[in-house]
Amino acid sequence: MAKAHHKVLILSTSAGTGHLRAASALEKVCRNNPGVDQVAHVDALAFTNKLFRDFYSKLYIRLVEDAPTLLGWWYEKSDEPWKTDRMRLLLDRLNTRPLIRLLSDLQPDITICTHFMPAEIISHLISRQKIRAKLSIVVTDYDFHAMWLSRAFHRYFVALDETKAYLSALGLPPERITVSGIPVDPAFAQNTDKAALRKQLQLQPDQPVILVSAGALGVNPAEQVVKSLRNLTHRSQVVVICGKNPEAKRRVEAELRRGQGGHAEFRVLSYVDDMPNWMGAADLLVSKPGGMTSAEAMASGLPMAIYDPIPGQEERNSDQLLEKGVAIKCNEISILGYKVNRLLGEAERLQAMQAAARRLGRPDAAETIVQTLLDDPEQEPIRVGQDQQEEMAESVRKR
Repeated sequence: MAKAHHKVLILSTSAGTGHLRAASALEKVCRNNPGVDQVAHVDALAFTNKLFRDFYSKLYIRLVEDAPTLLGWWYEKSDEPWKTDRMRLLLDRLNTRPLIRLLSDLQPDITICTHFMPAEIISHLISRQKIRAKLSIVVTDYDFHAMWLSRAFHRYFVALDETKAYLSALGLPPERITVSGIPVDPAFAQNTDKAALRKQLQLQPDQPVILVSAGALGVNPAEQVVKSLRNLTHRSQVVVICGKNPEAKRRVEAELRRGQGGHAEFRVLSYVDDMPNWMGAADLLVSKPGGMTSAEAMASGLPMAIYDPIPGQEERNSDQLLEKGVAIKCNEISILGYKVNRLLGEAERLQAMQAAARRLGRPDAAETIVQTLLDDPEQEPIRVGQDQQEEMAESVRKR
């Protein structure tokens, strides 16, 4: 029987929603696991000063909206082991003293980080023997960036065998790297009856369902996506979910009022709290390839039509999804309708993509992560010394 760990602390950041969703999935599993006595989930940024918090949480969004090319350049330039580590650690330590105090006061048995910022802080505290908690790092993208590297850790959880091979090639012990998948809400493991879900959601049972994640696309792209899908020649159902973006919903509905020349029926929704049901009922998802959204789609056996991935991690996620045969990609939004229409006309191809998505999906990832940590024996953390850090950096420079 797994040893009970009295305190599990899950740390994420509110820099985007993906890290928070992954952490919430892990928290749900912990609360239902008898091996966990106490669990808490905290947003690490809530324990920083306001200036740092606003800078950290809003910088990425500003770069995505105003300077995506710069974001992609920085992502590639910083993807070298330890290249920006000292600068980031200094900034983090200067601005996260309340978080450091929280960790020192709580002294959790296990810490699970779904973002690299709190992982850096905990790693530093472990190195200085300030806390004895196990540090586990859950990578929430399909590719690995150097910012996820930690000087002291107990276990990594990654999405793909390829990532484990890469980290092993860098010199990290493979027995401390678990290919778990990206943790998604346990509800994604339960919604497997497509016919029942369609009946529940009042969808036609015999027409393909295209799900559009409009909230993630942004206002202008969502409107253009709907415009491109308006003229589908195959009878289909297009469900546009605008999330907490009323302007996107208004613009999408205005676009649909202009009329359509195809055979698709549209339904436009605001925020929904049953996304696992909608994904389980759908045949294709039109979305950006964020790590969490992609993982949720794969857990649902739902292939993707990717539009204009953000330079950096979304481009790398896109590469992985295309390589695995679970996605199509549209560089020009004007041909999205053409590509989707063609896919709908190739039933065997679409079915093959759905089967590939089911193979890639890991709806049980959160369960795997929690149980692995509970079953892990007591052992010292892996420590990456200065010599090994230099060897890692040099090996990447030579690629």
